[in-house]
Amino acid sequence: MAFLGLVTGGAKSGKSRHAETQVLALGGPPVYIATAEALDAEMSDRITQHRVDRGEGWITVEEPHNLAEALHRTDGNGPRLVDCLTLWLSNRVLAEADVSKELATLCDTLQSQASPVWLVTNEVGSGIVPTSSLGRSYRDLCGVMNQRIGAVVDRVDLVVCGQALTIKGG
Repeated sequence: MAFLGLVTGGAKSGKSRHAETQVLALGGPPVYIATAEALDAEMSDRITQHRVDRGEGWITVEEPHNLAEALHRTDGNGPRLVDCLTLWLSNRVLAEADVSKELATLCDTLQSQASPVWLVTNEVGSGIVPTSSLGRSYRDLCGVMNQRIGAVVDRVDLVVCGQALTIKGG
């Protein structure tokens, strides 16, 4: 089984930059698996800025829905960065997918990888309690997802104010 790492933290905490650094340190051609969809101008601008920030040299695979398949397809092509699990989960919730089943498949897929994977996720449980039922359900699903992914990875880093703290592994 390949090395698996998870980076979590709040919005704009430096998670992606930290994960990119970890992937680049592994050597080989880095693969960026993007889960965001440019459904509006603001998200399109965010995606463009992420591309600029990470710079040249990344192989980008855009996969907002079938993350397990994207991991299978890219295995053996260098270290991968999945950015981000929280957007992937949102995409799947809005598509009314069987999230529990897909999360189980994702965990199984991660544990069968030959090439390293770093994943980025948001820590949403420390924020404001959402006012809508959908918001609370999504927040809870994020917490469950992060716990399940956190259980199968070798290392978990928490990023706060641009600073990383390893909370599992080392």
